[in-house]
Amino acid sequence: MSGNAAQVCKRSVTLRGHATSVSLEEAFWAGLKRIADARGQSVAALIAEIDGRRTGNLSSAIRVFVLETLTQ
Repeated sequence: MSGNAAQVCKRSVTLRGHATSVSLEEAFWAGLKRIADARGQSVAALIAEIDGRRTGNLSSAIRVFVLETLTQ
């Protein structure tokens, strides 16, 4: 993995009408976009879906979701 893929990037998203920020490595943002595109949905909609199912930290839930989805 290149140094750029491991760089953490913070982005703002709106969940349930409230703005929040999510910090993920670029590789996870790219994976999230790839999954959203394949499902025909926006990254924001996919994050909202993940948020609705999580029990812990949102960033961690997104990382696990991306990893599990892309390794199936």
